Amino acid sequence: MKKSVLVFILFVISFTFQLSAQEKPRYWDDVQVIKQYDNLYAPPAHPILFIGSSSIRKWDDLERTFADFVVMNRGIGGAVVNDIIYYANDIVFSYQPRQIVMYVGENDIVNDATTADSIFLRTKQLIQKIRLKLPDIPIVYISIKPSPSREKYIGKAIAANTLISNYILKEKNIRFLDIFHPMLNAEGKPIPELFQKDMLHMNLKGYAIWRKAIKPLLLKK
Repeated sequence: MKKSVLVFILFVISFTFQLSAQEKPRYWDDVQVIKQYDNLYAPPAHPILFIGSSSIRKWDDLERTFADFVVMNRGIGGAVVNDIIYYANDIVFSYQPRQIVMYVGENDIVNDATTADSIFLRTKQLIQKIRLKLPDIPIVYISIKPSPSREKYIGKAIAANTLISNYILKEKNIRFLDIFHPMLNAEGKPIPELFQKDMLHMNLKGYAIWRKAIKPLLLKK
């Protein structure tokens, strides 16, 4: 009898653990790693915060590149706009940034059920969420880039960039940074030489274009 009860208890514990693991939001573990890192190494006060998806996350020398500005990389590889909205308290507001640079939205375009208008509305929601807690903070929004591996979605990317750009033009303290066109060749096609073998993530040449475009928009401390 006791053995049966013990087996039942172990089953309940195991089932509860599995259920809990299944219920964790996307990128929960990634964010916990970031928070643990912050506990070990105190973040700089009021940094320029770079947030978004893998184009930010994989910018390995970002903090050295913009060392004069005191920047911090808090990108999440694979993130869509809704992921950044969900984790805003953890990866945005907790740092009390003096400026935000964001790149997110490219991963949204590969979902066939997601329209350019949907990406715009999500991006607008993210910006408004930031504005509620940081009403005057300067923001730089980096446009969706033209990745060769996602060329079939380029029309959606262009439409989303246009909608977001038109919205940002009417808002205060936010800049739309067009990196889409500087990453095209003379025929209007994505330049493969700016990307790694996967034709999605950038190499040093790609990041050089970003660095040149972003640096004049950063605030000195």
